[in-house]
Amino acid sequence: MARWEPGARERLVVAAVELFAEQGYDATTVAEIAERAGVTKSTFFRHFPDKREVLSAGQSMLSGLFAEGIAAAPAGASPLTAVAAGLERASDAFGPMNREIAPRMAAAIASSVELQEREALKRIGLSVAISTALVERGVAEPVAHLAAEMGVLAFKQGYAGWAAAADGEAGFASYAVAALDTLRQATSGL
Repeated sequence: MARWEPGARERLVVAAVELFAEQGYDATTVAEIAERAGVTKSTFFRHFPDKREVLSAGQSMLSGLFAEGIAAAPAGASPLTAVAAGLERASDAFGPMNREIAPRMAAAIASSVELQEREALKRIGLSVAISTALVERGVAEPVAHLAAEMGVLAFKQGYAGWAAAADGEAGFASYAVAALDTLRQATSGL
C-alpha cells in the first residue's frame, strides 16, 4: 500500500462513504476503509481518530471559511448579506468530489442514527461559527443566532439542490445563496 501517496485523506473519505452506502456504517471497519483507499490502517488513524469522523472531514475548515466570508462582507452589510458572503466563501470547499459522493453520503447518513446525530452536531457547530462571526461584526446576539440558523438551513438546502442538479456547471454558491434568498423572502410572511 502506498503510505505517502498524495490524496490519502480524500481517498479515505470517498472509500468510507462508498462502504457506508454499500454495507452500512455499523458493518464497515476501519481496515476495510483503509484497504479500499489503498492505504494502511495507521494512515487512516493519522487522518481520523475513528470512522465516524471521516464524514466530518473539513468541518473546521468550513466553519473558518464561513467566518472569513462574513468578516470580509462590506461594513454596512445586513446580517443576511454577511451570511451570503459566508456562503460564497464556504463554497470554495466544494468541488467535483463533493458533488460526486453527495448521494452516497446522504444514503449513508440516512441509514445510521449515529451518523444522523453527527450530522446534527455538524450543523450546530456551523451555526455557532456563523453566529460568532456575526456577533464579532457587531450584530446583536438574537439577530446573529437567527441569521446563523437561516444560513445553516440555506447551506443544507443549497447543498441538496447542488448535489441533485443535472448541470455540473453551476457552483455550490449559487444554490446556497438562492436558498438564502428564498428563506429571506419567506420571512416577510412571518
